[in-house]
Amino acid sequence: MAAMVLLETSRDVAVVTLNRPEKRNALNPRLVEELHQVLVRIEQNPQTRVVILTGAGTAFCAGADLAYLRALSGYDEQQNLEDTRRLADLFQKLYALPRITIARVHGPALAGGCGLITLCDFVIAAREQARFGYTEVRIGFIPALVANYLIRRVCPHVAHELMLTGRVLSAPEAQQVGLVHQVVPDEQLEAHTQAFVEQLLQQNSFAAMVRIKALTQQLLDLPLEQGLEKAARENVAARKTPDCQRGLAAFLNKETLRWRE
Repeated sequence: MAAMVLLETSRDVAVVTLNRPEKRNALNPRLVEELHQVLVRIEQNPQTRVVILTGAGTAFCAGADLAYLRALSGYDEQQNLEDTRRLADLFQKLYALPRITIARVHGPALAGGCGLITLCDFVIAAREQARFGYTEVRIGFIPALVANYLIRRVCPHVAHELMLTGRVLSAPEAQQVGLVHQVVPDEQLEAHTQAFVEQLLQQNSFAAMVRIKALTQQLLDLPLEQGLEKAARENVAARKTPDCQRGLAAFLNKETLRWRE
């Protein structure tokens, strides 16, 4: 039986591919579990710095599998709660993963698929074929888990509108509202993503980027005064790190650093 999630690692970059092209990479319990396991493997590999999430075939991820949706209609309350918690665990694992995560979106990312891109640090999309939408409302469902992350990603009133309407956005429209960071010609998507990764890792300290990621997520949940105290302590800790010492020395000596060894 073919794996529903593929993992390829080259140097310090892991490419994670949703591998159900015949089902437009739709989510089901097995894919959710395999993706969670792959993320655990990545976290256990200290050499991996960047994770690129993508999909096989023509879609990134078109939401939930139809057979899965049919099965859900027969779940009792406890089964629904257990199923939802498994998905919540996956979402939090991807969101908080101490790596730089990039969604490389070449086709539709809808419902749960759009949820996955919401969890990534960067989203790079193909101009013509990529599509985005929280379309759960169209079948009487709600993107409850994703809402926690979406309101942290874009303006709350934009998140509210996207979830209420279920409208599908083009890549430029998704960039305009803040879901997508970069839009590139379809045929340049893979090469552009690779070049972006190279630039990111050469110009910036990976350790510093991971600290920034964790701090940003923590500050979103703290009142201002507590956030300032947390930030002050993080500043102190950061100044003591080898990367900061190396970076300061290079700056003072007017040297150019290339962080990717």
